[in-house]
Amino acid sequence: MNVAVYCSSRQGLEQEYIDLAQALGRWIGANGHTLVYGGVNAGLMHEVAQACHDAAGHIVGINIEAFKHRTDALVDEVIYTADLGERKAKMYQLADTFVVLPGGLGTADEWIATLSQLVVDGDQSRIIVVANLHGLYDSLLRYLDEMAHSPFARDRHLDRSVVANSQEELIEKLNEI
Repeated sequence: MNVAVYCSSRQGLEQEYIDLAQALGRWIGANGHTLVYGGVNAGLMHEVAQACHDAAGHIVGINIEAFKHRTDALVDEVIYTADLGERKAKMYQLADTFVVLPGGLGTADEWIATLSQLVVDGDQSRIIVVANLHGLYDSLLRYLDEMAHSPFARDRHLDRSVVANSQEELIEKLNEI
């Protein structure tokens, strides 16, 4: 299974976020899955890749040309794209499932873009597992729930997003896939 991971590339994050990324990377590698991620050698991106690598997992980095100098040396295969839109599209194309770890605007953008594409495609086979550590995404989850129940939504958008509130719950949800 190809697991696309959206997460922060910020350095200096608290250890519990690093532990979460490492647990996910170990799970991907130990279960013979492939990590598909942004391909950058920083922050949670690198942590998940390092743990996947250490567990003998296969790693595909999808990086934009502008960040070529930041490509993680751990990737087994790298695909360069012209911009973030093309990168998101390539990750979406390659992934069998998606995981959203803590991150900022880019991570939230990747999650919402993926959710929107799944709805547009009518794709019922792939899900998004959201690691909502310390309620980081509570506001966005509330918004999505309100939108799903509004007259503007065509169907329940949240049925493609599964929320995990801890590292243990994240691994549990992934084991159910």
